[in-house]
Amino acid sequence: MKALSLVFGEGVMTFDPPAGNSISGNLDMGGGYVLELKGTVQPVAGTGVVALDMIGNGRANTPTENWEYDYKAFMAPKWPIGINQIPAFVGTVIRAKPHGSAPAGVTASFVSIKQ
Repeated sequence: MKALSLVFGEGVMTFDPPAGNSISGNLDMGGGYVLELKGTVQPVAGTGVVALDMIGNGRANTPTENWEYDYKAFMAPKWPIGINQIPAFVGTVIRAKPHGSAPAGVTASFVSIKQ
């Protein structure tokens, strides 16, 4: 499938209970590939939109050690007449630091869907 060749990565984001507008948690991609997530979620003034801004850092002594990815996203709009719409953040991610042969600056779109 052509669409699968476009997948940059896949995993499960798990968040701790928020403290004010601060969030933390992790992105587990399986096989010991984990990023520690820290950032903020806050309303964008006058828009009714919520913005997510966070950094994912690799864990020491794992395959992700020294990795850094930055995430910027917005809560997907809720359809007024939508049925069973699942909350989701949609945005972009950038590789902030190079690792291995992977250069910094590579970007991708991402979607995080509430389970």
